[in-house]
Amino acid sequence: MNFGRVLTAMVTPFDQKGDVDTQKVQELVNYLIANGTEGIVVAGTTGESPTLTTDEKLALFQQVVEVANGRVPVIAGTGSNNTRASIELTKKAEKIGVNGIMLVVPYYNKPSQEGLYQHFKAISAETSLPVMLYNIPGRSSVNMTPETIIRLSQIDNIVCVKEASGNLDAMAQIIEQTDESFSLYSGDDSMTIPTLAIGGMGVVSVASHVIGNEMQSMVSAFLNGNHVEASKMHRKLLPIMKALFAAPSPSPVKAALNLKGIEVGSVRLPLVPLNDLELAALEKELQPILIKEQVV
Repeated sequence: MNFGRVLTAMVTPFDQKGDVDTQKVQELVNYLIANGTEGIVVAGTTGESPTLTTDEKLALFQQVVEVANGRVPVIAGTGSNNTRASIELTKKAEKIGVNGIMLVVPYYNKPSQEGLYQHFKAISAETSLPVMLYNIPGRSSVNMTPETIIRLSQIDNIVCVKEASGNLDAMAQIIEQTDESFSLYSGDDSMTIPTLAIGGMGVVSVASHVIGNEMQSMVSAFLNGNHVEASKMHRKLLPIMKALFAAPSPSPVKAALNLKGIEVGSVRLPLVPLNDLELAALEKELQPILIKEQVV
């Protein structure tokens, strides 16, 4: 299953009261599609899923599906550390008309590898939608091993994995030992080119909120065999990618979007906005982009 090369893990815009801002959601979806995004992941970690209610998630899924209107696939973040609740949310997302679901490794429970397998198998069995697994040990405290991912890839509708372990050896093993129809996406912007180099499909990106076209150009250059140019672009974009994770995400990327004039509001507690020093440091890294846009 090919959801595209550059997918965006979309932030959730909030208004001044901290409620989901539906007008800004519409504007953000259109902006992302116009600026290099080939697929949108809704209510993932970057979308502040831990602080979204089920009703808010469903409303988001509905709106993003309607605004995208078939232009790009919409992947709903329906995974959690509660298997039954994940199944229920997945069924509702499928009825809404999303194109796929993303299931994160259960956090806090610390399941075994067999527990992980059974969790994902149980959810996948209850939907006909294509499933993206999401391995992010830095946030879930559990690393899903290549062996478990390879085993899960044999389930018909588990079609890809967002791999955010940063372990290229593990990623290579997954790519080598899964069917060609199974795709691996980097969950880290800075690993996009290395992931492509070992046979990965692309990236589920945060940076594409602000450098989507540049990310798309970099990926296209690499795939067209212009590796030197792609490497140059990677090195040029790397400071921006790093700046977007200098504080707990998605605080930096929301600040960056606001600086660009794409209003998405602040973050919900327990996350906090960037302080003045953090904001100044981010603005400094974004300056070439901001200046370029003013000239255009």
